[in-house]
Amino acid sequence: MKFLYWKKTGLFLLTVVTLLALAACSSDDASGSSDTGEEPDKITAWAWDPNFNIAALELAKDAYEEDLDLEIIENAQDDIVQKLNTGLSSGSMKGMPNIVLIEDQRAQSFLQSYPDAFYPIGDYFNTDDFAPYKLAPTSLDGKQYGLPFDTGVTGLFFRTDYLEEAGYTKEDLTDITWEKYIEIGKDVKAKTGKDMISLDPNDLGILRVMIQSAGSWYVEDDGKTVNLVDNEPLKKAFENYKAMIEADFVKANSDWSQFIAAFNSGDVATVPSGNWIAPSIEAEESQAGKWEVAPIPRLDLNGAVNASNQGGSSFYVLNIPGKEKAAEFLGATFGSNEAFYQDLVLDVGALGTYAPAADGEAYQAENEYFSGQSVISDFSEWTEEIPSVNYGLHTYAIEDILAAEMQNYLKGKDLEDVLADAQAQAESQLK
Repeated sequence: MKFLYWKKTGLFLLTVVTLLALAACSSDDASGSSDTGEEPDKITAWAWDPNFNIAALELAKDAYEEDLDLEIIENAQDDIVQKLNTGLSSGSMKGMPNIVLIEDQRAQSFLQSYPDAFYPIGDYFNTDDFAPYKLAPTSLDGKQYGLPFDTGVTGLFFRTDYLEEAGYTKEDLTDITWEKYIEIGKDVKAKTGKDMISLDPNDLGILRVMIQSAGSWYVEDDGKTVNLVDNEPLKKAFENYKAMIEADFVKANSDWSQFIAAFNSGDVATVPSGNWIAPSIEAEESQAGKWEVAPIPRLDLNGAVNASNQGGSSFYVLNIPGKEKAAEFLGATFGSNEAFYQDLVLDVGALGTYAPAADGEAYQAENEYFSGQSVISDFSEWTEEIPSVNYGLHTYAIEDILAAEMQNYLKGKDLEDVLADAQAQAESQLK
């Protein structure tokens, strides 16, 4: 019989009851919630980057006027993605945080895959107060799930001394196309010997910057239909990328440290990038007063603008006990506190997408490193002009395909064939 090894039935029952009790009393996770349905005493938040996102949460915690026990837990971004996918795909909310930071270009993959796991928070702040381009990736089926945080608004950072040596001023770099940028880059290289830009062949972030300026992405507006072969902005972006390589003014890099070194060492004349690169530029104190920022170049297409995005993230609330507390905290800080956003700029260097904050003194301040330019004010203005696109679910998967095809294009493969093959691969892999 099954229980012959148990000499006393009472001992067996006692053991089972004890094990069940221990399981019920044990903590699900030091950083997460349980499925008990009880209101937790502590709210948890997951984020990455202690000097930026976590510092912003700490500042928000200090600014919050209500009594709230908020535990902020640092995780690498890739770890957050893995933990969310693993946990949510299991159907259990155990171990999940109340608040989680998600990159905008990954958000739809979570919202569309696990819509019931997230708590709509649109009633806790005024969405009209935020940059329009941030609302599409943070919402689903008419419900607002994310509270927009930092902007990845781009700018063309440039060395004023190198450009002046070649005969150019800031006005010559303002409101230009990428084709004009390439023309100027050739001249700068010829007259100064300096490369115009540093690029990683395996990172096509610059293509995303280019195509969003024309309101386009790797997918259609539905966020699902692959849009490569007939994507005119993407075709233009490929042509511009190849033109830069052939102009011989690209300093190649293979990782973040080499990218930073390219401009800190003075080897390149410009850095077209998200505003978040500014602290890395400012880290080289010897170059103070030798930099300015112009609007990002645009594609030479009707409707394209000199504004785009690279990066950015938003806060989400998980649909678990404590969700109301978490939403109230976010709404009262990141969602509506203008004074908090002034401190955020000054203390953390984080530029949010909350439009009313742009009138504050911190946003208008001149930055002596950037030749006295009011860079925060300029970035805020450009943020309002960024075209809104649907990033969809598969930005990085599609970009891996495009990166391989880009190398084929650079080696002479016809562009039409490049995009057609990329389209076929993407449709096959992402069914």
